[in-house]
Amino acid sequence: MRILVAMSGGVDSSVAALLLQQQGAEVVGAYMKNWINEDQVPGDCPWMRDIEDARAVADRLGLEFRVVNLMRDYRRLVVDYLLDGYAHGLTPNPDVMCNRAVKFGVFRAYAAAEGFGAVATGHYARRIVGADGTPALLEGADRNKDQSYFLALLSGEQLDSARFPIGHLTKPAVRALAAQHRLATAAKKDSQGICFIGEVKMQDFLRAYVPDHPGPVVRVADGREIGRHRGLHYYTIGQRKGIRIPSNTDHKAYVVVGKRAADHALLVAFDAPEAPGLWTREVRVHQLSFLGAPIAAARRLEGRVRYRDPRVPLEFAPEAGGTATVRFDRPQRALAPGQVLALYDGERLLGGGVYL
Repeated sequence: MRILVAMSGGVDSSVAALLLQQQGAEVVGAYMKNWINEDQVPGDCPWMRDIEDARAVADRLGLEFRVVNLMRDYRRLVVDYLLDGYAHGLTPNPDVMCNRAVKFGVFRAYAAAEGFGAVATGHYARRIVGADGTPALLEGADRNKDQSYFLALLSGEQLDSARFPIGHLTKPAVRALAAQHRLATAAKKDSQGICFIGEVKMQDFLRAYVPDHPGPVVRVADGREIGRHRGLHYYTIGQRKGIRIPSNTDHKAYVVVGKRAADHALLVAFDAPEAPGLWTREVRVHQLSFLGAPIAAARRLEGRVRYRDPRVPLEFAPEAGGTATVRFDRPQRALAPGQVLALYDGERLLGGGVYL
């Protein structure tokens, strides 16, 4: 099979290409050119260095290497989604959307048009194929690096042509393989920025593209205005830092518990278990996506409410119109509209949805 590997210039995708080559696949490397920070948002956007590193690895492995320009698609499918979400008081997840719409969307379509049978990435997730030939997706073997959460909105069709060669490895093992084969990315630091944008802080990115819309900071306990904010898009549910409201005499800190669109009010309360709106036992989700057959009846599952959180038990009850009600066994903290809930049966990822 010819496989197109999305090589980001990092060690994970470098070793993904190495392993596929060792397995006998016909491998071609490709860098997805999604963003070049043309508006000079403060931060490091090292796309030229990443291309050079990816090309160096491809040369070392004797692979054909391409640069695929997806900047227009990325702006439309990820950046506009991100900015529109924050402008409407949501907390969108650009990494999840990048995977669904770009890596396994337009990039996958490019690969198919070029005659490739699959697209591979350096995600820490395991794709297995059952006896009936149907693929399933499991958490990565390295629980500290598991990235299955970011694949929660993929479709079964997308999983058919997806490959995750390093999902059975730990991060130290990946770096050891890269060093053993003298790959240029063996010791390269992992990126912590926005998906394929770089080391850019979200607040700096939003400041450059979403106009400030000041409003009151309101204490929900008594409805009193206790300050002003620059714009609701700078805050999310559960946020404590950056509110700029002093704690009270008992040194209780304020936390964001909601947003009120009518007057652009930021709603806050003291950070405590009884803070209204901070803890949630029941939530509704929409934009549901499943890696296999859709879940048509209520059933017990587990969910990951955000990346790096542990799986928690829940009751999933689908509804007409593509929504579902989720009831957690224990209240969950700071679930913000626009964030993603990943659904699991044990370590198997079933799909996911977006909080309403």
